[in-house]
Amino acid sequence: MTSASLRTTTAIACLILAGCVATPPTAPQVTQRTAAGLGLGAQPGPAIGDRWWAAFGDAQLDRLIETARADNPTLAGVDARLRVAQSMLSESRAATYPQATFDVQEQYTRFSETYMIPPPIGGTSRWFGTVQANLNWSLDIVGKQKIQIERARATTQAAALEAAGARLAIAGAVTQAYIALDRAYVLADVAEETLKQRQGIFDLTSTRFESGLDNPANSKVAEALLAAAKVERTLALGARELAEHQLAALTGTGAAGPVLTRPSLKADALELPATLPADLLARRADIAAAQTRVTAAMKGRELAQKEFYPDVNLVGAAGWASIGLGPLFTGDALQYGAGPAIHLPLFDAGRLRAQYAAATASLDLAVADYNESLLTAVRDTADALSTLKTLQAQAGDLAQMRTAADATVDLEERRYKNGLSPLLNVLNAQELAIRARRDSAALSADLASSRVRLVMALGGGFDPAKPVQFSLDAGNSHE
Repeated sequence: MTSASLRTTTAIACLILAGCVATPPTAPQVTQRTAAGLGLGAQPGPAIGDRWWAAFGDAQLDRLIETARADNPTLAGVDARLRVAQSMLSESRAATYPQATFDVQEQYTRFSETYMIPPPIGGTSRWFGTVQANLNWSLDIVGKQKIQIERARATTQAAALEAAGARLAIAGAVTQAYIALDRAYVLADVAEETLKQRQGIFDLTSTRFESGLDNPANSKVAEALLAAAKVERTLALGARELAEHQLAALTGTGAAGPVLTRPSLKADALELPATLPADLLARRADIAAAQTRVTAAMKGRELAQKEFYPDVNLVGAAGWASIGLGPLFTGDALQYGAGPAIHLPLFDAGRLRAQYAAATASLDLAVADYNESLLTAVRDTADALSTLKTLQAQAGDLAQMRTAADATVDLEERRYKNGLSPLLNVLNAQELAIRARRDSAALSADLASSRVRLVMALGGGFDPAKPVQFSLDAGNSHE
């Protein structure tokens, strides 16, 4: 063996060994989790309608959600991804049909004197033309095309489920922003009431000071608190404008924003479970999408495994070819042929095995994403339930606190007016009442917001039997 042959043989052996050593495992490494052991309850949760937000009884909220679903850029991107998936499915289906092409070529060519065409044509420059129709039909003996279609169908279904989840997320985001706007209105009311209360104390203190019944320090304190109340009202009105801006962004209306009136949300509008429902996982579009992604990845792994098997195609061609333009379409220029074409991989330095390993890793990744979706769903729902229970427990104590604080303010103001109590007592009572009103407004908004979070955690109006209405076809309906 020559040194050159030895080097070539050694290089080939190194490539083979490198491919075998470097290729990751081709057996799945991640196990898909089940609902067992996730702490779900024994009873299913109550049904939630497709338009669950309508339970709040606010027509303006309904219009905002419809606008957001029509104009939100995020949903436009989701819809575009769905159309891409549908097109890929149609492309996979189209590959099972015979593929025909028609080619026309005409070139001015100099023919070699020492090649296939001898003189007198060889050594001259002439027109060389071909007109040919070609046929290629994959017989799909090992089922590659079928698996490709199944993978594309699963990918399309996952994209549709993700689109359903995105629409739910937009509805939830708009509802949460609308609740924030309602909170801003209520806090602005509290700021306005506080300003009136501080104005009344300032007027009373000024009158008492002018009558010689109070000292100037109390008058200055009342003046400072009045100015602080004006600042708080300005901040509250600014917060209300920011809430309106957030809704404008979600609805895609930009800086102009929709013309909004004050929200009128019903309290306790949604019927919700008290424990983790047994059917939690079947309610959520994101889990259904993750499961479908696992199916698509499994099909991708099957397809990568099928690449080790041969492809058998039926090919054919018919047309004319000639040197010179004159005889191009004569009977003597006619040429045709047909027959099977077989492609069998023999040596690829580990390329197919690497592709199979990559498809297995993609399957592991899809399973890991699915497992994460399960845990996230349980955590989100448990957190929403705990938050809702905590807020509901606070409601009674806060209502009692507010009643007592308002009564204390009334009593201390009358005592101060009659000279029976110092100004400090009045201010302390007012501060407690103001805090109770603010906390009450925040609690009411937090309760509504936590109910929406629980609705989102439960999957909203997603129906596992009919996850989303869409067409798998983008033109071709061949199975």
